Amino acid sequence: METTDKLTDVNQVIEYLAQQFPNCFTAEGETKPLKIGLFQELADRLENDPKVSKTQLRVAIRRYTNSWRYLKSIKAGQLRVDLDGNDCGEIEAEHVEHAAKALEESQAKAKAMRAEKMAEQRRAAKKSARADLAKAKRPARKKAPAKATAQKETVEAEGVTPESLNELKPQQKVKVKLGKSAVSGQVLEIVKQEVNVQLDSGLTVKVRLEHIQV
Repeated sequence: METTDKLTDVNQVIEYLAQQFPNCFTAEGETKPLKIGLFQELADRLENDPKVSKTQLRVAIRRYTNSWRYLKSIKAGQLRVDLDGNDCGEIEAEHVEHAAKALEESQAKAKAMRAEKMAEQRRAAKKSARADLAKAKRPARKKAPAKATAQKETVEAEGVTPESLNELKPQQKVKVKLGKSAVSGQVLEIVKQEVNVQLDSGLTVKVRLEHIQV
């Protein structure tokens, strides 16, 4: 399949024109005023060039002739050139005036855009500074204490607790603490290091020795 290295960027097209017609175009620096009607001549010369299309050439010429460096070259007494650099007559006064006006408007527009951008940056900086100041003045929020959750298996005892399981026996009256209240009950059985207690409410809980009050 045949492929071509077609240019896609306008600046690349301008650089290509400077390479193909160095006596007419420049990629940077000072420019030469172009011959009136040069576009058609350029399109004819590059009609079969695989790198550029007629549309790309039109866009590139518009970009080139609207650039500040080109508008600055349109001065009284300057000569226009064709693709080969041949003189094509002196620039007319009305064209000089038109170029000066276009340059002034373009530079004023660019200056306004820069000023607006700087103003936006200042507004954003002030807004950020106000937010930081407000944040610094805001009192620190105190963390709420964690809520205690009571479980049936977790009980606390107050008062005297038995020193060993040997001090307890089935049917013995004891107290355990469910939540913050001591609840009465009686021992049902003793299994290893835990004691099953039936509370007066009928609820049965399993507690360790240190949680029992006698």
